[in-house]
Amino acid sequence: MESSQNLVKLSDGAVSEPTPALPATRIGRWKMVLLLAWPLIVANSFWNIQMTIDRLFLAGFSTEAMGAAVAVMAVFWTPMALLQQTTAYVTTFVAQYFGAGEKERIGPALWQSLYVSLFGGLLFLLLIPAAGKIFALMGHSPSMEKLEVDYFIAMCYSALPTAVVAATSGYFTGLGRTQVNMHINAVGLVANAILDYLLIFGKAGFPKWGIAGAGYATALGTAVAAGYGLWRVFAEKEKEQYALLSGWKMDAALMARFLRFGIPAGLQWTLEGLAFSVFLIFIGRMADGSAALSASSLAVTLMMLSVLPALGIAQASGVLVGQYLGEKRPDDAESAVWAAWQVTIIYVVTVGLSFAFAPDFYLRWFENTNDALLWQKVMEIAPYLLLYVAIFTCADGSNLVFSFSLKGAGDTRFVSLVALLLPWPLMVLPTWLVQDHPHAVFWAWGAATAYSFVQAFIFWRRFVGGKWKKMSVIR
Repeated sequence: MESSQNLVKLSDGAVSEPTPALPATRIGRWKMVLLLAWPLIVANSFWNIQMTIDRLFLAGFSTEAMGAAVAVMAVFWTPMALLQQTTAYVTTFVAQYFGAGEKERIGPALWQSLYVSLFGGLLFLLLIPAAGKIFALMGHSPSMEKLEVDYFIAMCYSALPTAVVAATSGYFTGLGRTQVNMHINAVGLVANAILDYLLIFGKAGFPKWGIAGAGYATALGTAVAAGYGLWRVFAEKEKEQYALLSGWKMDAALMARFLRFGIPAGLQWTLEGLAFSVFLIFIGRMADGSAALSASSLAVTLMMLSVLPALGIAQASGVLVGQYLGEKRPDDAESAVWAAWQVTIIYVVTVGLSFAFAPDFYLRWFENTNDALLWQKVMEIAPYLLLYVAIFTCADGSNLVFSFSLKGAGDTRFVSLVALLLPWPLMVLPTWLVQDHPHAVFWAWGAATAYSFVQAFIFWRRFVGGKWKKMSVIR
């Protein structure tokens, strides 16, 4: 029997059931997942398009700038992932409070997330004076290092608005109103694309800042998205029901619980990002490291085409787990996760096949004839890397679904422990050991692919073990 307290009037006047009845058929469950996931898929695709636009503009500016951008993003996202994913964990609190019918706790949970966003975003500015020393440790060429420092400094200003976007998006995701996330990301995409064109190339009277312009465009574009997200939150007709205004005070007990679960959730991304940063650093130090790093940049950028849509499905899976557990329906939560995994596998296999059999279609997007010799070397490496990407994403899709589902229940410590222990012996150490090998970049990507499959197996085993069914973040 469905409880009437679980019906909510949305801002457009419609009535929605936050935790839908589980369909009896497999196709019905797929449709349920996709109904929740498709706006998140589009929203994540917007973010991917934004990153791809950055790379395309930078590729047109210089191939070396494109390679530097990927190295910087790997370093930048190591601490940024902790902040972003910690604030985004408000999704689970909102979903479980919503499923349990405790809607007056939703606003206070959001405010704790916003306070974490503000504090963490300001702390990021302290990294700016250390930028030169950070990238000097990488051992890249002087010209590459200069580009990396300029881009990193600009990106530091994007930390605060990025965290606010994560908090506001997490609020709407937890409610199951994922279409709003699509709007927030669309606003950021348009603003960033326009600013990229103006600030990288110096158009319409703006300064020609090159790679630094790409970073400042990201910061300003994300600030626009953050402002829009805050406006959508506090324009809610349900602001009294959810205590969005009255719940602004710092709640020590709620904050402690938020950090207890949220920090391990963020640490997963931080630890994996740190390992991947070192992985890319070793690639940059290989013989002809500029070509190896630039080819890896292409591979990483294209990999996001398959990973980020899968991320949207995984996010939907985590929301359904949170809402079903809030209503004490763990078996329905499990069935929803399996439906999400099935949809994800269908998607990533399809995209992986296109990477394997039509690599030139993708690689032509990034062609740059200004440095023909470097581009020729990149084209000798990149098609093979896309073969690894095609395999990698099949395992990574499973990683996303099972890890988000575990985190949707509150099993964040286990997920972060796996991220701490697994990537170093399976991905980073092998890359370091083979960096002087003539075909080192291929051995390195082979190790990364093997690591992804082992991680997928571990998360699957944890999920089928069922311990997560008895967890809760709101009790």
